[in-house]
Amino acid sequence: MFISATDPHTRKRILLTAGVVLLLIATFLSAFFWRITQPRALTSAEMQVNGLVMFEQPRAFENFEFTDHRGNSFDASDLEGKWTMLFPGFTFCPDICPITMAMLAETWEVLDERPRENLQVVMMSVDPNRDTPERLSQYVPYFNENFIGITADISSTLYVAQQLNIAMSVVNPETAGDYYTIDHSGNIVLINPRGHYAGYFKPPFDSARIKLTYQSAWIQF
Repeated sequence: MFISATDPHTRKRILLTAGVVLLLIATFLSAFFWRITQPRALTSAEMQVNGLVMFEQPRAFENFEFTDHRGNSFDASDLEGKWTMLFPGFTFCPDICPITMAMLAETWEVLDERPRENLQVVMMSVDPNRDTPERLSQYVPYFNENFIGITADISSTLYVAQQLNIAMSVVNPETAGDYYTIDHSGNIVLINPRGHYAGYFKPPFDSARIKLTYQSAWIQF
């Protein structure tokens, strides 16, 4: 039996079908344009060329307990749920530490919103004898109020440093007295949201390259 295109039921079915097709096309185009406007994630080799070495197998490490610059406990659970850039430094450092902290503050400002919301920056003191929570509270927020400073006794510090491949030693402790300095690794440790040691940024540091490589790791996680 012939059904006229002017039949109300037929027109309704045609309009419904056309609406579904247009919705599917709009959804596809929206997803396509969103995808092509997103930054391309770098490969592991490309990240390494740009200063970020990512381990094939992230490394879990044992629990620890530090105190942050606000006087609160900071342990391994505080590394879970977001990415962490951890820099080993100390407040009496004359050059490398403040330069690196300033660079991390610059990186924080240039990161895209979502990767920044999923990140915390931590300075782990390698000078626990002088870097009290009170001293860290004057030093770390100077660079960025969102940054966290942590300190512990020397045995706990060495324990965590060993797990994160951070070398540290006092320079000329016999002759320097209270004015000693500390040689320590200059890498920035990258810890993933599972709380695992995922890789590290190698110096020389550049905020644009750290943004590029961190956001690539963030996209692929």
